[in-house]
Amino acid sequence: MASYPRFDRRRLEFRSVLERQSKFRIDDIAVDPDGDPGDPGPQAEAIDRIAARIRAARAAGAPVVICHGAHLIKNGLGPLLVRMVEDGWLQLVATNGAGSIHDLEFGTVGVSCEDVRAYVAEGQFGIWDETGRWTGLSLLVGTLDGLGYGESVGRTIAEGRIIVPRRGELEAVISRRSASSEMRGAAADLLDLLDEGIIEPGEITVPNNFASRSIQAACFRARVPFTVHPGIGQDIIYTHPLMIGGAVGRASLRDFLTYAEVIGSLRGGVYISAGSSVMSPMIFEKSVSMARNIARQESQRFDDFLIVVNDLAEATWDWSHGEPPPEHPAYYVRFLKSFSRMGGEMAYIGLDNRIFLLNLWQRLRDASPS
Repeated sequence: MASYPRFDRRRLEFRSVLERQSKFRIDDIAVDPDGDPGDPGPQAEAIDRIAARIRAARAAGAPVVICHGAHLIKNGLGPLLVRMVEDGWLQLVATNGAGSIHDLEFGTVGVSCEDVRAYVAEGQFGIWDETGRWTGLSLLVGTLDGLGYGESVGRTIAEGRIIVPRRGELEAVISRRSASSEMRGAAADLLDLLDEGIIEPGEITVPNNFASRSIQAACFRARVPFTVHPGIGQDIIYTHPLMIGGAVGRASLRDFLTYAEVIGSLRGGVYISAGSSVMSPMIFEKSVSMARNIARQESQRFDDFLIVVNDLAEATWDWSHGEPPPEHPAYYVRFLKSFSRMGGEMAYIGLDNRIFLLNLWQRLRDASPS
């Protein structure tokens, strides 16, 4: 049976990301972790309690996880997360595909974000060479070394290079019986790209003058998991012919399982969801269910954790009292409803994520994380 016709991405005219009129420069938007955190207003007491729970979690060896949407990076909070990772306060950072992309662009070329309306009008939105090229090759080469999505991209930013193996090395991976199916798949994909003349073996230099601002690079250096949970076709990188579906699937599934493993150890820990109304609650609920499946087999419980949800939606219901009735408008705030069903405790902080996280950091930075 003939397959449906597919768009050939090689027909696209890519431009350098350096030609793009980017909306933000990391030097302009980077938030100073030691700067004025702003007034959290009536949320100050809740932030005090959250900071105390985080200190208690780290003292007990329990993890603190933050899962964030792309706007956190666009709001210049990457450097703050870098400090939190380097000082031992975060044991896992997770984001969606766009969060990884903005961090990659800021960490390499120092700029990110474009005028969607203007570039779609001229057929250029998202069709930038380096962003897709560096991401795609990072995933393919990273899989050969057993890395996931975030770790692969973080390595590229931290090291300022991608090394594409030569044909003989790739053939050796495919024939090696001890190689995983993921590694063999990545090697086969790279061989195909070599055969088609799309890539060449050798070292590719990636600029990284801004790597100190990259949370993916910081996590790679600190050996803290940075997991990426993308949606194929939702992000600009999928216009690029070097974004191979198998590579994305292999790397992001590895990341999901890494994330689920950490969530499974969340007893006594804290989970912060900042500005992610779909991805964060969806991957969290599956991971909690998986953890409880294992706990049930071991005749244990899994409900001793705190969920902190930070977003801009106005709080019209006290979620610490459980789920509102269906006739209440808050019942239809899906991400809060999803988190409220996870057990444990839940706190909602309706603040700009810069004010929330800077105030939280101010309460943590002078204490030891463990």
